Amino acid sequence: MGKGGGCIFSKKRSTLEASDQDPPNPDREAPVHSQNQTFVATTTTSNTAATTVENSSSQESRKLKVFIVFYSMYGHVECLAKRMKKGVDSIDGVEGFLYRVPETLPKDVLEQMRVPQKEDELPVISVDELVEADGLLFGFPTRFGSMASQMKAFFDSTHHLWIQQRLAGVPAGFFVSTGTQGGGQETTAWTAITQLAHHGMLYVPIGYTFGAGMFKMDSIRGGSPYGAGVYSGDGTRVPSETELALAEHQGKYMAATVKRFTPPHSFGSR
Repeated sequence: MGKGGGCIFSKKRSTLEASDQDPPNPDREAPVHSQNQTFVATTTTSNTAATTVENSSSQESRKLKVFIVFYSMYGHVECLAKRMKKGVDSIDGVEGFLYRVPETLPKDVLEQMRVPQKEDELPVISVDELVEADGLLFGFPTRFGSMASQMKAFFDSTHHLWIQQRLAGVPAGFFVSTGTQGGGQETTAWTAITQLAHHGMLYVPIGYTFGAGMFKMDSIRGGSPYGAGVYSGDGTRVPSETELALAEHQGKYMAATVKRFTPPHSFGSR
């Protein structure tokens, strides 16, 4: 929401080392055929090195993908998502992609709820696109301590991926928005873990890796060990810089985790 990238709130390995010994003089010490052996060895080494460089170049040309899939009614979750992408993109070899899930409420209901119009620049994801991701971050507001129905409907439509276990082994995490401090900053995330369990995905919480910011009590802050979070209040509250920084941290953390869990030989396998 908001034009451009803003948000509008409504409701108003080892290194080769040199040998310690001097190299032999082939003209004095080696038999006649040694030069041919040297040529063969050199050629083999060169070919191996060329193959290694080619493979390395191929791997580097394909960045790992982290899909940030979210539902945001008044813009709070979207703000976290955009800051999260910044964190993902800051990790070399990983790129973040923003996607919305389909809206399920009719237009007239959305108008009565004073829901601002969504930006057209962010695409709506299809269920089949999920298999292209190396990592997934799902964001949604709470509805009585669990995910909003729009995100639940999206998960409900992943049956054919579940039956084939197409998402098994993929790292995934959550970030949320709640209206009040007792509104479900933790329960909204942990009640969503069942979705990952049935798909065989790997749940990646952030724990207390954010550091001192997780322990400060001098201001209101959303987020928990389960993932980043924001308090929306009556819909007009703007996310604090600490909440946004936590979201960026989660993006970095997930990107680093994806790199750790994705060995070089698996590039392009999905």
